Amino acid sequence: MSLFWRIFLLNAVVLAAATALLLWAPVTVSVPIVLTEAVVLTGGMVAMLLANAVLLRIGLAPLDRLTRLMTRIDLLRPGQRLPVTGRGEIADVVRTFNEMLDRLEAERGDSNARALSAQESERRRIARELHDEVGQSLTAVLLELKRLGDRVPEELGADLRDAQETTRASLDEVRRLARRLRPGVLDDLGLVAALTALTTEFRTHTGLDVRRRFDPDLPPLPNEAELVLYRVVQESLTNVARHADATGAEVALRRTPAGVALRIRDDGRGLGRSKEGSGIRGMRERALFVSADFTISTMDGGGTEVSLHVPALDRSS
Repeated sequence: MSLFWRIFLLNAVVLAAATALLLWAPVTVSVPIVLTEAVVLTGGMVAMLLANAVLLRIGLAPLDRLTRLMTRIDLLRPGQRLPVTGRGEIADVVRTFNEMLDRLEAERGDSNARALSAQESERRRIARELHDEVGQSLTAVLLELKRLGDRVPEELGADLRDAQETTRASLDEVRRLARRLRPGVLDDLGLVAALTALTTEFRTHTGLDVRRRFDPDLPPLPNEAELVLYRVVQESLTNVARHADATGAEVALRRTPAGVALRIRDDGRGLGRSKEGSGIRGMRERALFVSADFTISTMDGGGTEVSLHVPALDRSS
């Protein structure tokens, strides 16, 4: 039944009921109208309007649910759908909206995959250039300064040693940036070794007490999933160090029946009323890239918890 006929019949039912009551009820209208007749007619009109409003509310309820869903829909939180009940135009609208969400989520997933792949390729290129070009140039400068230190007068030796220390510090910073852009240890030694190095680096450079809890029997994961886990830990610890006012954090990896569960907790001030920034939305996009479940919330005792559940590698396929 179309929406037009649905509304028309609802109003027709109300009007027919009101007409039947007027025909068979012992009510008459005098000229001029008396007070009791006016009260009866007014009460009947109010009852008719209320009945019409209730019936229309029931009939148009699916459109209200669709409107509420449309105002809060977020493609980074997939799976939000409305149940399709009955037939007619409203059911067709709900079904079409659900199908549109399916297409948008699929297209968003494809575009995210291409963007993240291009981003990692660019990170790899920049890291390689930092390591090979800038790193080697600074190493050559450091060696030249050392060679000059053996030939210059003693009164210039202190200045040359200061220049050597500055160059050595710059070389260490370039190497650290290259490791953050593309963790070579992840490709060479695996996820656990890469996260161990990452947390150790954060403890050294930020003073944050980062604790690790890694299960020894983690299942094999796709390369993309390991990279997503690494990036989520990296972004989470960066947020903790910059915004959480925390003194400690915990990074845990545990085996689950479906794959691997990552959990990062801190003892900071929590999310509060702040909106999700680009860092958190970037983590959500990475989670969608590997079909992982991502959640972030403020814990009851304070602090923030980030959780990521990644499916394991299907060896049967």
